[in-house]
Amino acid sequence: MPRLELTATPSPDDLAVIGESLTAFNHADVGPADRRTLAVLIRDEEGTVLGGLSGYTAWGWLFTQLLFIPENHRGTGLAGRLLSMAEQEAATRGCHGAWIDTFSPKALKAYRKQGYEIFGELPEFPKGRTRTFLRKTLTPGPSRTGAE
Repeated sequence: MPRLELTATPSPDDLAVIGESLTAFNHADVGPADRRTLAVLIRDEEGTVLGGLSGYTAWGWLFTQLLFIPENHRGTGLAGRLLSMAEQEAATRGCHGAWIDTFSPKALKAYRKQGYEIFGELPEFPKGRTRTFLRKTLTPGPSRTGAE
């Protein structure tokens, strides 16, 4: 019988075993994910990154993991522009959907304005807020494979 170990400090190698094993299982179960990183960066005049969007595409979906707009650029439509750029790239990669989650009421409003619809909620995450999960249908575009 294997022994179980609870730790708050797993090594990168330990985590790699879990990640690589799950990836191999999923590949055999549902096929390759074709997971690819995607980012849209906000840079200042000197080229310094101020914020942006990061996520990935996999199994025909865009997942936005992080989206940050600097305080002095909020309310200018920049979040919508970031999402549009990411969605266009995801569609070019053949994605048919996008999803994102948030517990910020302001971000929720911005995502809904961009055409995302709620498909789930997790109340009290964090305490006093609701984590909301949203999705959007994308129309896959022509592949750029070999075009660049």
